[in-house]
Amino acid sequence: MPEKLLTRPFVLASLATFSHGMAFALFIHFPGFLEDLGATEVIIGLIVGFAAVASIIVRPWVGRAMDRRGRRPLILAGNALNLGGLLLYLTVSQIDGWVYAIRIIHGLSEAVLFTVLFTFAADWVPERKRTQGLALFGVSGMLPIALAGLLGDVILNRWDFDVFFLVAAGFALVSLLFSLPLHDAPHLSEQPPARGFFESITGIHLLPLWWITFVFSFVLTAYFTFLKTFVNETGVGSVGLFFAFYAGTAIILRLTFGWVPDRVGPKRALTPAMLFLAAGLVVLAGATTSTGVALAGILCGTGHGYTFPILYALTVTRARVAERGAAMAVYTGLFDVGTLVGGPLLGVTIRWFSYDVMFLTAAGFVVIGLGMFALWDRSELERAPVASSPGGGGAP
Repeated sequence: MPEKLLTRPFVLASLATFSHGMAFALFIHFPGFLEDLGATEVIIGLIVGFAAVASIIVRPWVGRAMDRRGRRPLILAGNALNLGGLLLYLTVSQIDGWVYAIRIIHGLSEAVLFTVLFTFAADWVPERKRTQGLALFGVSGMLPIALAGLLGDVILNRWDFDVFFLVAAGFALVSLLFSLPLHDAPHLSEQPPARGFFESITGIHLLPLWWITFVFSFVLTAYFTFLKTFVNETGVGSVGLFFAFYAGTAIILRLTFGWVPDRVGPKRALTPAMLFLAAGLVVLAGATTSTGVALAGILCGTGHGYTFPILYALTVTRARVAERGAAMAVYTGLFDVGTLVGGPLLGVTIRWFSYDVMFLTAAGFVVIGLGMFALWDRSELERAPVASSPGGGGAP
């Protein structure tokens, strides 16, 4: 394993992830398309979350396939499926079963690409710089959130959603082209055979991580799914404004202070990171001006900027190398579970109460979830401390 971060495979995977991320992050505006077709907040939550159903179902297969057959075949297949699925949105003209069918295709492609590209990057990151390296790779996923929100604003102010979907498909094609030269890390072939999928993902040290990752993903749904309709209803700020400050803050932190979790310990850095996220949601709940929306973006971006790579690195560290694909399938899959559960529940909260109650509920869930994680993880580590080994799994 090379000790430098910027290897050719790492850079190409970053470019492919950036291009795929642009296609994905443009869908921050997708609720506006559904709203134009007459969907309510609850229906929007269901449709947006429906892609997660297919994604969750296919994750075990994706994880096992990566561990047994390698990363490259799935990277190419996922890109091709994503390109085809995005073009199918051009055929949608009403809210019916066809929308749900396309969301299944889109969910399948996202399940494959999100899982395999982030696993591929983890394979090429030196162990001593794991959190920093994965945070740096994560910039390729965060930058599209800043750019795509603004790009979506420009497209939809000048054109319509047909142009919007064509632009997304164009980015998917670029991702496919960047993926063509990728090859698997050579050290993977030296690992012992993986165990069964269920056995690989239910280790005592992984279960608390699955819980806090679910909490994180559930809370992200509050603004990734409903910020567009919040802006439309209140007239406060814009989607592009929030996500520009959100992603910009996360990117700056990762480029300048990405080493902090490795230095102080990932678990020690996790609590303040997630509390920043909760604070941002509180500010968003009370936002009445564009300045408030921007401040919420900064706080939430600070939280996301550290939380995602910390949980990412903890998953890679605690899983066996030969079973990394299975672990990453669960880690990335939990973001679909969060969307699937959070979309309808938070949508109902808006319907019954208001947007500010919904944002405050999400913030409260962060605090409760963190407390449960701290108690659960401490208990599990005391019961069965992890023994470090060349195969991975050392407790952070």
